[in-house]
Amino acid sequence: MIRQELVLEVSKEELEMSEERHRMDEQNQKTAMRVSAVSIVVNLLLSVGKLLAGIVGRSGAMVSDAVHSASDVFSTFIVIIGVRISAKKSDSHHPYGHERLECVASIILATILLATGVGIGLGGLKTVLSGDYENLAVPGILALGAAVVSIGVKEWMYWYTRAAAKKINSGAMMADAWHHRSDSLSSIGALAGILGSRMGYPVLDSWASIVISVFIAKAAYDIFMDAINKMVDRACDAETEAAIRRIVCSQNGVLGIDSLMTRLFGAKMYVDMEIAADGDKTLYETHEIAECVHDAIEKQFPEVKHCMVHVNPAGTREKVKPQ
Repeated sequence: MIRQELVLEVSKEELEMSEERHRMDEQNQKTAMRVSAVSIVVNLLLSVGKLLAGIVGRSGAMVSDAVHSASDVFSTFIVIIGVRISAKKSDSHHPYGHERLECVASIILATILLATGVGIGLGGLKTVLSGDYENLAVPGILALGAAVVSIGVKEWMYWYTRAAAKKINSGAMMADAWHHRSDSLSSIGALAGILGSRMGYPVLDSWASIVISVFIAKAAYDIFMDAINKMVDRACDAETEAAIRRIVCSQNGVLGIDSLMTRLFGAKMYVDMEIAADGDKTLYETHEIAECVHDAIEKQFPEVKHCMVHVNPAGTREKVKPQ
């Protein structure tokens, strides 16, 4: 009777934890959709505004910057698709879920970001190598103002999107944040070029574009490598593993950790471990210890999608002490 009540109590706790994770996933998806909607509206308004300012103000750099902002709209749609698909529940064909598809979205965004950087760099390099600086048009004050507004708005969008990405642990959204930052850097290049042109040095626009393209390419590389690491089951960081060890060893009945393995799965994490317990305890008692460890890990680390715990009799393997 007591064992039956314990089993029912454990099942109730697991159900509550499952419902809580589901609520968190729904909240994260709502956050991603809200940020994406803001991004689309802002980028559309900026694109139209910068395009008009570039045409009226005779600034080729500002027209190019407008195209860059328009590409952000496309990248945000990729984020929306990636987040929605990755949030789908597990099914018979995908028993471990669809989280890795968000990594695919990140890779696509990194590719777009790299192409943007290369395009900006090649355009600037072409102008520098041509040597024909005297025929470059001098932009008007309207283009200068548009560049300043663009820098401020896109920096705000970078920090706004970055904060949301860190909150919901979304690689695709973080990639979109860096796309906003690349647009801000592009606008800085446009501003430098416009100022340089108005001061009699039109080639400064092209040099600024080349330097900015290097920063954009670096951001694309970082996003790409982060997505790849999450797709090839890379272990989580040392601090997280140390925290897991501390929590496990603090549970009643746990005498040590024989093995601990973690792997990143998109924005989620899987934990597989072997713990040591008193070999004289019954199977039911050791199972209860394993359940306590399992629940403690999934409660303390919301990003853990599943925790597998195997129990060994103490002394049969070399234990890993908590760090």
